[in-house]
Amino acid sequence: MTSLVPVVLSGGSGTRLWPLSRHAYPKQFIPLFDELSLFQATIQRLDGLDGVAGPCVVSNDEQRFMMAEQLLELGLHGRIILEPVGRNTAPAIAAAALDVAATDPQSVMLVLPADHLIADVAAFHQAVQAGLETARAGRMVTFGVVPNRPETGYGYIEAGEPLGAAAAREVVRFVEKPDLETAEVYLAGGRHLWNSGMFLFTAASYLEAMEKYAPAMLEAVRQAYSQAREDLDFLRLDADAFAACPADSIDYAVMERAEGEVAVIPLDAGWSDVGSWHALWEAGEHDDAGNRLEGDVIAVDCRDTYVHAGNRLVAALGLDDVVVAETADAVLVAARDRVQDVKTVVEQLKREKRTEWQVHREVFRPWGSYEGISLGERFQVKRIMVKPGQSLSLQKHFHRAEHWVVVQGTARVTRGDDVFTLSENESTFIPLGVVHRLENPGRIPLEIIEVQSGAYLGEDDIVRLDDVYGR
Repeated sequence: MTSLVPVVLSGGSGTRLWPLSRHAYPKQFIPLFDELSLFQATIQRLDGLDGVAGPCVVSNDEQRFMMAEQLLELGLHGRIILEPVGRNTAPAIAAAALDVAATDPQSVMLVLPADHLIADVAAFHQAVQAGLETARAGRMVTFGVVPNRPETGYGYIEAGEPLGAAAAREVVRFVEKPDLETAEVYLAGGRHLWNSGMFLFTAASYLEAMEKYAPAMLEAVRQAYSQAREDLDFLRLDADAFAACPADSIDYAVMERAEGEVAVIPLDAGWSDVGSWHALWEAGEHDDAGNRLEGDVIAVDCRDTYVHAGNRLVAALGLDDVVVAETADAVLVAARDRVQDVKTVVEQLKREKRTEWQVHREVFRPWGSYEGISLGERFQVKRIMVKPGQSLSLQKHFHRAEHWVVVQGTARVTRGDDVFTLSENESTFIPLGVVHRLENPGRIPLEIIEVQSGAYLGEDDIVRLDDVYGR
């Protein structure tokens, strides 16, 4: 029997969960409900399905090391395909289908977004098993979530008659996000399901549908895949060819055009796309007043309110239907019925050329992380953590000098022609323009305090001369 290949789409930025989710550290990599991130939970909930192969993940270049590290934390290695630019879900899935088809075109692909929550894993497994026979017979299968409220934020699938004795039903049509009155009619009628964005089909079936309904898109992806190159554990699609690919979702490019070739499996498994702070409030545990409180929070006379305290005590008094989200460098306060508009705040941050939309105060890198501690005119202070056995690139700066003080671990320092070791409470100075590198040769994390001084302190003032991570 052909294998079941999970294809996880992980390129989103999660702007509606700002300030917790940022462009460089989006929601799928954040532990929102327990110690696992949404991405890791997506992978882990596949445990127990029969014949599951290693995951194929499609993502972007900026997230590659974060994704690989989170897979390693689960004890897994996966196929990671890197998109040079975002082109929506249809091309991303096509790239994965070409990769799967290179081994076995009849392998069934289970396409999953990386940032969904499913509370009832057993029901999810049952739905997948119910769709396998239909998918292996050549139909494309989608999963429609059984609605429990008149939701206006999701697209719908109108389900038709059952397909034989299987749980699958015909797809009558895909429906755009409705207004409230229409959503109430859908809920009462019992024929409409939320469009979950999860799919099941063979690689061959999807590529045939692409050839039929989106041939220009498929040809561009084929070119990008045929010219792809291996880079460490990643497969990089060709940048020029993929950039020339039309951008569209799988719904618009394929599914809505192939309604007669698509089946839907009803899914009742406690599903959420965790697409907003309201969804996070709804999915979590509540106190007797309907509040969801995370972190160091004191809430007095609050009702139906969500408070997320990430770094310090947050006190809330007399709040009803409000979201408060605190991080090290930003605080969001919003009416719970307006949280879908958080993306407008992100857009304003971009227009004002601020960095809070893009990165947290702590920024993760493949070698470790750094955190901004203080920033002033012509100086900046950072805490840098380097994982054991890792190293920063060999680099230089045109506009700043750096002072390093080791506070934990052992540092191997390259400074010009000199290579030397620093221990705790020892320091060194890197003059402007001097080639340098920081390494951790030890078995414990290396922590240093870096003081930068100069006319320009931006992260783009780095000239990399050598880098083990291929940046």
